[in-house]
Amino acid sequence: MTAPALERAHGVHRSSGRRLVRTWVVTGVFAVGALALALLVSTYMGAAFGVQAALLALLVSAVPLLIVIPTFIWLDRFEAEPTRYLVAAFLWGALAAAVIAATINTSAMAVIQATVSESDALLATAVLVAPFVEEAAKGVFVLFVWWFLRREFDGLIDGMVYAGVVAAGFAFTENIQYLAQAWNDGGRDLFTATFISRGLMSPFAHPMFTVMTGIGIGIASHSRSWVTKIGAPLLGYLVAVLTHALWNLAAITSGQGMFVVYLLIEVPIFLAWVALVLWARRREGNLIGMFLRPYADAGWLSPAEVWMLSNMGRRREARAWARANTGRIGLSSMRAFQDTASDLALLRRRMIAGAADGESLQTERDLLDRLVRSRRAFVGRALP
Repeated sequence: MTAPALERAHGVHRSSGRRLVRTWVVTGVFAVGALALALLVSTYMGAAFGVQAALLALLVSAVPLLIVIPTFIWLDRFEAEPTRYLVAAFLWGALAAAVIAATINTSAMAVIQATVSESDALLATAVLVAPFVEEAAKGVFVLFVWWFLRREFDGLIDGMVYAGVVAAGFAFTENIQYLAQAWNDGGRDLFTATFISRGLMSPFAHPMFTVMTGIGIGIASHSRSWVTKIGAPLLGYLVAVLTHALWNLAAITSGQGMFVVYLLIEVPIFLAWVALVLWARRREGNLIGMFLRPYADAGWLSPAEVWMLSNMGRRREARAWARANTGRIGLSSMRAFQDTASDLALLRRRMIAGAADGESLQTERDLLDRLVRSRRAFVGRALP
């Protein structure tokens, strides 16, 4: 397999540099999502809430994306997912999952309201219906990636990233609806209060829930046991549903004590989630180091290179060295070297877990060849 073919097989040309990928992912996800949703707003939400309210809500709902999307790009830095799949994840959450959830939730509330009061129907829908429906609608995309794009799914981090981006898209559309409704019902004051509570105080709410499903699918992706392959995603989904339901229950029933509930319940949940994200990122680096050591033993890498490749801070130092000593071409080669090593380590992990495809041995050889070419490019330029 030639180098260009290998890059197509892995879905992204990483030699252009992780920095450009990170920038274009953030820009691309927002731009494509905003354009698609502009059509939705102008047709559906514009008719429901008025064009002015809908467009204002669309603009303000983009603010949380500038916080949430970069967080998941940061989490994904060891082995970047293809931009087109991240955009697809965002659009699935913003369009398909949002429409599915809105349709079923509205229908369920109408049925429940036939037997109880409107307030009780709202509470029952928010706690007993919406979490099951919304987490299923979001999580199915991550399941799809695992089953049909296995070359692009490397485990826990990928499950978390895809789940988080899907949920960010879902929250984007949901925020447009809530903000437009707030503008119509209470004008600027209610609109501002809604933005603060949803956009600033809890921008990670939906991603926190759906990441639980992503973790379950990530665990299943490296297991040989069918019990784990079925049970882990199901358990992750149920945890997502439970946390979602508790969050909704706290938000609806807190009343005047909303701020207290936020500090005592929602903030600790968020801090625990942040700790989980930090642990998962550190674990990814440790796994890369672990699965690269056999290549060091075989002479493909040096122990110092494995040590560098297993830590993001040391990777940055290596890129700074390459820039200072070898120029832009050497820096590009160092980036390609690092990204190829990540692909190689995670491929070996899939091979050991029995999750790799029939072309894995050839892919491994191609990655090793590319690793050598990349090293030769920046080492050769550094020689006096």
